Amino acid sequence: MNPRQRMNLAAAFLLLLALPAPAQDGPATFKAGFAEVDITPPMGTPKQGSNSKTVASSVEDPIYARAAVFELGSERVAVLQLDTALILSGETAAIRAKVAKDHGFPGDRVMVAATHNHAGPALINEGLPRSESYVATLIAKGAEAVGKALEARKDAQVALGVAFEFNVSFNRRILMRDGTTRTHGSFKDPNALAFEGPIDPEVGVLAVRGRDGKMLGALVNFACHPTHHWNDGVVSAGFPGVVARLLKEQGIPVPLFLQGAAGNMHHQDPRGLPEKSMEEIGKILAADAAKALQSAKWTTPATLKASSRTLSLPFRTVTEADLQGTGKGMQRFGEKGYYDRKIPELLEYMKKGNDEGEVQVFRIDDLALASQPSESFAELGLRIKERAWPVRAWAVCYANGMLGYLPTEECFKRGGYECTFGPPSLMAPDTGRKLADAAIELIRGK
Repeated sequence: MNPRQRMNLAAAFLLLLALPAPAQDGPATFKAGFAEVDITPPMGTPKQGSNSKTVASSVEDPIYARAAVFELGSERVAVLQLDTALILSGETAAIRAKVAKDHGFPGDRVMVAATHNHAGPALINEGLPRSESYVATLIAKGAEAVGKALEARKDAQVALGVAFEFNVSFNRRILMRDGTTRTHGSFKDPNALAFEGPIDPEVGVLAVRGRDGKMLGALVNFACHPTHHWNDGVVSAGFPGVVARLLKEQGIPVPLFLQGAAGNMHHQDPRGLPEKSMEEIGKILAADAAKALQSAKWTTPATLKASSRTLSLPFRTVTEADLQGTGKGMQRFGEKGYYDRKIPELLEYMKKGNDEGEVQVFRIDDLALASQPSESFAELGLRIKERAWPVRAWAVCYANGMLGYLPTEECFKRGGYECTFGPPSLMAPDTGRKLADAAIELIRGK
């Protein structure tokens, strides 16, 4: 799409937003509120995005906690989006508890989702220990964002749109002729054979406006790793931040970016073409969002539901080859000695035998937001979308906890970084399918 076409889409989008809401008999019962709070870390805060010892030394653009609250009758739900790489279950629980204490909002109705931004503050002990003072601030500001969104709620309408984008994300796992898979492989390699799997090209948008026709905010769902500034001192929200900035310029005050099943999705093109900047990607996706809403119809939701399920999930079986990193297709990334340093910690943690993963589903009429506490592969996000039909489902990953990469069972047979035992991969091969199927069952009301 050329710049003129993008400008025309933006103009059409602004016209769409300017259309007044139609009159409606009786009181409107569906309410929505949006808010954002700056969570940019102080300089010197350890960063997350690689396992190197990187700290924040400059800010390219601020990072935010953005919240959306929806209410219909006695049901209320909140979505909190953080411009961070992840959110752990412990911090999720702390945010929920503070939301309940400070604002009287049910904590179990809060979904906390990270954009998987690789240019933000560390929330785990990776290359350097995380800043506990920053984590405490993040918890407080996340709860504050939900509280502000709660105060801002108004009678509202929604418009659901969809577009498809094939020029931003690529399956980063390349199938090789020897039957293995290489993460961040290249088709310049004579042994490369094919992309291992699909991408998820859907750009989903839920726009929300007041009964007066004024925009309140939006939810945008797309699956792709945001890894710009992953290994330097620059703080940035990455391309999700660019999407948010551009949608603000187009008249949406608070746009939330909800990361999809991006475990094997990346913006680096394995075909060897130039990699797009975060600004270029943000412009493309913002234009897609505008296009998605061109034919969308405004409605007042009649359904708002919330459900959740917590699964007990076994860890993977660890072999001697796993410990040494010498098995078929195994692939380790990071600085020398990183795996040797982390593996004893992981083995100690795994002695409990199982971990827990929460799946949470919010239904707004025919849209379902399905959380996954993981870096799930695109195949699993597509599984949710296909099997949830006729409900339109979004996989909201990196949400309410982090179990690491969750490939498909078939992918485990071929190796690659995401399937190699270590900090990225602790769970059994069927974990991703179990979590996806739990989401499908919740969407179906089972």
